Amino acid sequence: MSMEFLVATGIGLVTACGIYLLLRARTFAVVLGLSLLSYAVNVFIFVMGRLWTDAHPILVGNEPVADPLPQALVLTAIVIGFATTGFVVELALRSRYETGSDHVDGTEPGVRRATDLPGTAREGEVA
Repeated sequence: MSMEFLVATGIGLVTACGIYLLLRARTFAVVLGLSLLSYAVNVFIFVMGRLWTDAHPILVGNEPVADPLPQALVLTAIVIGFATTGFVVELALRSRYETGSDHVDGTEPGVRRATDLPGTAREGEVA
């Protein structure tokens, strides 16, 4: 079994778990799913620079050199992903505070609000 196959399988598994969590109906699971997808993309970008063994990170004579561009891209993506995750967590907490529910739609399935009952007007509507 080759190293490329193992890395590709790992990326696929992390991506599948991220998509599964994104499809859940709870905000915390969605945040975790987005984080897993960003990790999978970071590893994918890193692997696109090839898997080198015994390659120097800088030019030394005529020996093979690892490409530093994917490493720089992944480092930048990690910082941006961390900031974005913090922002999404804050949005999820604010949504939980405003709606009283952790559901992504703001309402629990099977639970009807008073404004959803027939004959009641929603905010801004005329009954």
